[in-house]
Amino acid sequence: MAATGPTFNIHYSSQVPHDQPAKLMTSIKKLAESPGITFIPPTYTCTNNPHDDLAALIDTESTIPTVDFSLLTFGTPQQRSQAIHDLGKACQDWGFFLVINHGVPESLMKAILEGVQGFFDLTEEEKHEFEGKHVLDPIRCGTSFNASVDEVMFWRDFLKVFVYPEFHFPTKPAGFSELALEYCKRTRQVTRELLKGISESLGLEASDLEKFLNVESGLQIFIANLYPPCPQPELALGMPPHSDHGLLTLLIQNGINGLQVQHKGKWVNVNAMPNSFLVNTGDHLEIFSNGKYRSNIHRAVLTNKATRISLATPTGPSLETVVTPAPELINNENRKPAYIGMKYKDYLELQQSSMLDGKSILDRVRVSNSE
Repeated sequence: MAATGPTFNIHYSSQVPHDQPAKLMTSIKKLAESPGITFIPPTYTCTNNPHDDLAALIDTESTIPTVDFSLLTFGTPQQRSQAIHDLGKACQDWGFFLVINHGVPESLMKAILEGVQGFFDLTEEEKHEFEGKHVLDPIRCGTSFNASVDEVMFWRDFLKVFVYPEFHFPTKPAGFSELALEYCKRTRQVTRELLKGISESLGLEASDLEKFLNVESGLQIFIANLYPPCPQPELALGMPPHSDHGLLTLLIQNGINGLQVQHKGKWVNVNAMPNSFLVNTGDHLEIFSNGKYRSNIHRAVLTNKATRISLATPTGPSLETVVTPAPELINNENRKPAYIGMKYKDYLELQQSSMLDGKSILDRVRVSNSE
């Protein structure tokens, strides 16, 4: 089994009623900008400090692997073979890697982050127009993770939009939607090429993963996160330890670090290179690979000095696809399926409507004693 690393029991200092979500919608941005704020409200305070023994839990020696996208797509046969090998090793050992030379213009990456800032700078009333009511609403913004069920509030505002196979997007601020459409198109192209390489690294044909999971009609989501300065960053979290649904998530940020990934039971600070994508594997790649490639557990820590913005674009199967381990991997390796099938839409709804807790949702489809 993969190392699960340190865990934290997180609870409200005082329970927030689940039947009053409207009262929870004041943004973290507005709270953080309150005059003279020096303490966080008790509902954001973890009773067990997530940063206890932080020095002992941080791995300062390891660095996440790097994949050169240009070698994967335009390299010689030998270079491409090596890139596929590196990609597979990164998925197996880390579930996280940097992608460089990916071809997405740096100017577009900078502009989309500025657009994200512009959205979060809208008034509370303007953002309320896009609040959404259900976890599968195509446009939804809010705070924490799921304020109606979270047992601790997280120091984070978010915007989540379904952008493929149908493109939805907020109408404000002006020009943001057009930028997002181009950005999502470019990141989807990068993701699909990475998935072809991953499919080959598993010993399959390049197109097998896409065909089996119907990625051509797969769901792509635009998730923008805002983590304002926190007056007591040692007492709160931006996002708790969790893995992502889907296959791959591409992430960029505004130069402010705060992402930590779990590796061999410790946390590794991720310091992204300029004009690179941070990529992590999701639960459904773990299922498809029958556990060979593990979805990565990661979290967002806070600072009291600057606002961190991150933009994630996860890609998954089509919503109606029942995701199971690839038959070829089971038959060729004479292994039993380690996961039961579940429709991607049902998995997504279950994860998004539950409290975020490591791999708790993936564990529901894991076959006991399968390894």
